[in-house]
Amino acid sequence: MADESSPRPGERVFLSAEWRDLVMLNYEVDPALLKACVPRGTELDSFGGRTFISLVGFRFLRTKLFGALPIPFHTNFDEVNLRFYVRREIDGEVRRGVVFIREIVPRAAIAFVARLAYGENYFSYPMRHALKMSPAAEMARYEWRLNGQWCALEAKISGEPRSAAEGSLEQFITEHYWGYSTARDSGTLEYHVSHVPWRVWISSQANFSGNADAVYGPELGAIIRRPPDSAFVADGSPVLVFAGRRIR
Repeated sequence: MADESSPRPGERVFLSAEWRDLVMLNYEVDPALLKACVPRGTELDSFGGRTFISLVGFRFLRTKLFGALPIPFHTNFDEVNLRFYVRREIDGEVRRGVVFIREIVPRAAIAFVARLAYGENYFSYPMRHALKMSPAAEMARYEWRLNGQWCALEAKISGEPRSAAEGSLEQFITEHYWGYSTARDSGTLEYHVSHVPWRVWISSQANFSGNADAVYGPELGAIIRRPPDSAFVADGSPVLVFAGRRIR
């Protein structure tokens, strides 16, 4: 099996950065709810027969285009995204990937570049975060403002991070190394994301607050408002996002 955490020969770096302090709230959903969003050439991925979406907030740091060009005033920023998980089999190799339902960033230029390069569903809203770290307890919170109201996802943790256990839900969620999106003509774009496996803290308390329906619609909003089925914080790492290519 190919090592998905490493670059592949011939791949061109589109973006390099660090993803840090990832809050990941995970919700089991009916697969039928996502069927219309699955890119052609992929199929829904599942864990133990269960289908998940994840609401993820994190810090995007030291961002550079093509691995070398920093963008003035756009190198460090927050992102919140809602994602689900797919898989694609090619020549006997299974590629596990993510599909983004919606991605939120604080700067319009970032959203524009992402939509142009990958056809991703990026939107720009004012954002802020709070990170409180101590030996006894830790908290990570990401917020965005829409229609004058703040929405937030938050997780509280304690202790030291650990490598995700083999075969665990945490490993399933964090070790998807491909991205898939649907182009305007209904074709599919595939791109590779390279990073080392992350360490995680299992959350003792996590939640979303705010008007989820305004961002994600009433069906997904109802799911996000309930307590997550699992939640954890990942420490993160440097990442490389490679140039995408059409597969359909």
